[in-house]
Amino acid sequence: MLGLARSYQQDHYPVLREHTCIDIEGKLGDPVSAAASGSVSYVGNGLRGLGNLILISHSNGFISAYAHNSKLLVKNGQKVSKGQKIAEVGQSDTSSPRLHFEIRRRGQPVNPLSYLPRR
Repeated sequence: MLGLARSYQQDHYPVLREHTCIDIEGKLGDPVSAAASGSVSYVGNGLRGLGNLILISHSNGFISAYAHNSKLLVKNGQKVSKGQKIAEVGQSDTSSPRLHFEIRRRGQPVNPLSYLPRR
C-alpha cells in the first residue's frame, strides 16, 4: 500500500510535492489503482521524465495520469474499473519509489486532491 510522505494536504493526503499533480511516496511493487472507471489511452515510456506512464480517459473530458511505474498491467484501449490494479509503484525516471498522479479536465491540469476521496 502507498505510504505516507513528507507533507500533508487536504485531510492528510501525503505528498512529496504539489502543484497540478501529487507525488505519493511508496515502496517498489505497491499497487497502483485506477482513480475512476475509463479507457486506457496510453501505456508506455515515451514522455521524458515520467518513466513508465499510464493515461486513462474518463467521462466529461477527464484524464488521469499515473507515472514512474515499475510494472504496467494494462494495455492501450483496455477498459478499467475504479479501484482496479493497473500498475505497480516504481522508480522509473526518479530518485525514489513514487506514484506521480495527475488529473486533467479538457486538457487543463486540475488539483487532484479535489477529486480524491477523503482519508
